Amino acid sequence: MSEQFSTEVSDRICKHMNDDHADAVALYAKTFGNSPDTEAAQMVSIDAQGMNLMAQLNGTSVPLRIEFDHVLKDAEDAHQTLIAMVKQARSR
Repeated sequence: MSEQFSTEVSDRICKHMNDDHADAVALYAKTFGNSPDTEAAQMVSIDAQGMNLMAQLNGTSVPLRIEFDHVLKDAEDAHQTLIAMVKQARSR
């Protein structure tokens, strides 16, 4: 991981997303992970290129990798990108 996405930064972002925005994480899996049957999902890690999710599909855990449309600069860029992605997914 790059300096901006140390394990600590990744863990902090994932904890926040899983604790406070579980619906958004599931929406990422459904929309950007091409898994429309996702029942729930957890963000496992995030780095400058993308995020790793664990999606629940029909009672089975399935790992998903979702690449970002650009290389993230820092945690603030991650924050803004995740917000933009959820807005994009909701508008589909």
